[in-house]
Amino acid sequence: MNNINHVILKDKQYSQFGEKIEAIIFEIILKHIKDLIYVMKVEEEDIFTYVFLNEEAKGHAKLTNSSLGKTLHEVLPKETADHLHAQYKSVVEKREAVSFQDVVILPDKKVVHGESLLTPVFDDKGNILFIVSVTRDISARVADKEMITYMAYHDQLTGLPNRSSLKKELDNAVTEAIDLEQEFALMFIDLDRFKFFNDSMGHVAGDHLLKEVGRRLSSISQKGYKVFRQGGDEFIMILPNSSRDHSEKFAQNVTRLFEKPFSLERKEFFISASIGISLYPTDGNDVDTLVKNADTALYRAKELGRALYQFYSTDLQKQSSHLMHLETSLRRAIEKNELEIYYQPQLDLSSGKVTSFEALLRWNHPTLGFVSPAEFIPIAEDTGLILSIGEWLIHTVCQKLKHWKESGYGTVSIGVNLSPKQFQQPELVSMIQQNIEENQIYPGSLEIELTEGAMLDPKKTMLTLAKLKEIGVRIAVDDFGTGYSSLSYIKKLPIDTLKIDKSFVKDVLRDEKDAAITTTIIHLAQSLGLSVIAEGVEEEQQVEFFKIMGCHKVQGYFFSKPIPEDELIEHYLTNK
Repeated sequence: MNNINHVILKDKQYSQFGEKIEAIIFEIILKHIKDLIYVMKVEEEDIFTYVFLNEEAKGHAKLTNSSLGKTLHEVLPKETADHLHAQYKSVVEKREAVSFQDVVILPDKKVVHGESLLTPVFDDKGNILFIVSVTRDISARVADKEMITYMAYHDQLTGLPNRSSLKKELDNAVTEAIDLEQEFALMFIDLDRFKFFNDSMGHVAGDHLLKEVGRRLSSISQKGYKVFRQGGDEFIMILPNSSRDHSEKFAQNVTRLFEKPFSLERKEFFISASIGISLYPTDGNDVDTLVKNADTALYRAKELGRALYQFYSTDLQKQSSHLMHLETSLRRAIEKNELEIYYQPQLDLSSGKVTSFEALLRWNHPTLGFVSPAEFIPIAEDTGLILSIGEWLIHTVCQKLKHWKESGYGTVSIGVNLSPKQFQQPELVSMIQQNIEENQIYPGSLEIELTEGAMLDPKKTMLTLAKLKEIGVRIAVDDFGTGYSSLSYIKKLPIDTLKIDKSFVKDVLRDEKDAAITTTIIHLAQSLGLSVIAEGVEEEQQVEFFKIMGCHKVQGYFFSKPIPEDELIEHYLTNK
């Protein structure tokens, strides 16, 4: 009968061979069912012996016919046998079916998750003769459930516990700190300029960087701390039983993790991180407050220059409220016409005339007055508002150039700074071209100024600059000398102007190194056929120095501070 695969029945066959056919059907069912079926005989004194095993039970549980007639303890490991014996005994005591889930160690030491139903079989006198055990292997189901649980509480990219796990762990940390009367620290870690890196190098490189950061944060040789990925490039660390002094030492260790370069695609990159720290219970008694205050401290660390750690304080909360107020107001500044453009003249050293200016943003807040660009530009950068503000700036400058041309003021050129985020925008070139065409201005009267930091991706930079040159706008590299551009790279770029950073100009008359750097930049520009402008000129002797060195233009407070449009027209355009 072991080779029976199918049976075709006819009515008269069944009536003639009914019992035999029933046995065949029963055997087929037992052969093909995937559950493990055991029949245990109930002996005296609660002894249970195997009297039947289906093929699945033999194969899956590694049992054989030699197990028949033997007790649980004669066949299975003691721990497993004890557990199952208790379940069978429960059936006898309750005189009803019993179901349960368990973890069973098989004779071959394999661990299996099972879901079992034990059903008693009674004789006509009500005695339990047998117990039929049907067991289903749910190991795969349990594994899937464990995987789903793991995925729910872990970040798929880095493998670190995620935000859901953080909430649970922080609740536990607060409870433990209360019970043990201890402190603990929460560190909010954010990578500096990660979005710019991600946009420049691509999301694959960004993902590799995040995984490496996760590995480094998990590698600190101190027991007890836990690392979580909050989301994006944000990580959180919990330091149990940690004082302020201990937390500070730990933050220093974290900072040192970023001193070594990250190797990606056979290139090395230096990425720093800023850290905000809040302490329980000083800075909060609940999870949300601790996270919020650590985030506030993190924001302050970035304001102070990044790559720093900062502890939370109530003063920071006041500053944070002020910044939130500024951010809210800045979002409405354009529609309320609060933004203004001031213009700083650039003096041509050979002719002594001014025909070019740098456009500089100013924000005239209705209650705070003029807000420093050093205060609101970082907010615009962090929030993404710099994109709409930058577009407004270009649109307004093009309108002014049109108006001045129609007013007969002669040829004027305006330099406009682009932030790294603006330069990465796919619509940048088309937006600039549209403004030039709508206002019918000479493209060369608009000069786009970029820092070296905005041009980290050589291929993308070359493509974007080439498109800008096709339009006809001029291109300047601002703050030249403070970045990391190689000379061979600069040589290939379609640029028109190098602007010497004011940090070199400031002490050019007193510091030989600054003098050497500025002289080298001027000679470099001359050899490449580029114009060169010195920024931050504040002394007459500096003007003479740059004139002797062959610098083309200077701008700075010695000659003129940034001025509003009416003063520009009065002093520089009226007589053109």
